[in-house]
Amino acid sequence: MVKALEWQEQHPIFAISPTDWTNGAYYTGVVRAHQATKNQIFLAALKTMGYNNQWETLKRYHHADDIAIVYPYLYIDGTRKDLVNLEPSTTFIDKHLFEPNPWRQGPKDSLTHILWWWCDALFMAPPVLASYSKYKNDSSFLDEMHKYYMETYNLLYDQEEHLFARDLRFVWKGDKNDKKAENGRKIFWSRGNGWVLGGLALVLDDMPKDYKHRAFYENLFKEMAFKLKSIQSEDGLWRTSLLDPDSYTHGETSGSGFFTFALAWGVNNKLLSKQEFMPTIQKAWEALEDCQQENGMVGWVQNIGDAPTGAGAKSWQNYGTGAFLLAGSEVMKLE
Repeated sequence: MVKALEWQEQHPIFAISPTDWTNGAYYTGVVRAHQATKNQIFLAALKTMGYNNQWETLKRYHHADDIAIVYPYLYIDGTRKDLVNLEPSTTFIDKHLFEPNPWRQGPKDSLTHILWWWCDALFMAPPVLASYSKYKNDSSFLDEMHKYYMETYNLLYDQEEHLFARDLRFVWKGDKNDKKAENGRKIFWSRGNGWVLGGLALVLDDMPKDYKHRAFYENLFKEMAFKLKSIQSEDGLWRTSLLDPDSYTHGETSGSGFFTFALAWGVNNKLLSKQEFMPTIQKAWEALEDCQQENGMVGWVQNIGDAPTGAGAKSWQNYGTGAFLLAGSEVMKLE
């Protein structure tokens, strides 16, 4: 894990800005690595990132991607009071949840007629809101999160397959124009579902045990976990097109990393049976380790996208490193 961090810090990369979703996902992994190990190298990387960003977010207040960076800010604030300027984060959250925006008036057949219209958003925003609700000791933020989460769930969750479509393009309507994988089955993107399941673990970690909607999140987590256990490939990694594993000959590490993190978290928090899931987790972690090169780089990461494509031994992204760190942070707790 340390080698992965050191390599990534020496090779900074982001899609738009140092405060974008790719860095948000990466530094969420760094948060969990520090939380699990207490190794100061992880905390130093977090503080340096925050100072360099001046604790800012991006400014697309209606877009969940631009809130992801707040998760590490909130964690850093918990390590030392008065270090972090949370005003930009508070402004973003208030505008994101409560300020009217054009998406509310979008046509019902468009991709973007709800706030979180793509499944990736369920990693970007809900963990931040659960953490912020805990920080503020105010369950109204959880209530708002739940309202928008249910919109996405009702739009994109497939009740038969127990997986999320990436967006409306991949929701089957029962006609000849439905998008199909090469084997004729529905298309479910590995990293997209990794975003969801990893995000669920993070949300549940900060959600009070007696929160009125907690049972919904626990049940969804378990449904998805059992589905993913059943479709893990023999080599331990999941393929980018989950129900068409033959479409790509090698597994992919960002989706697989998020799955490994979530499944290990489920065992560690007694939502999943250790006896049932340990073989799945062990096989996945060993496969992820095999994808890490000697210099620390985590390869076989699918590049930025919105649908299944291939990856290579030398393809990497910061969110892939983040997923690797998330996975390691929970696997190391297993007994």
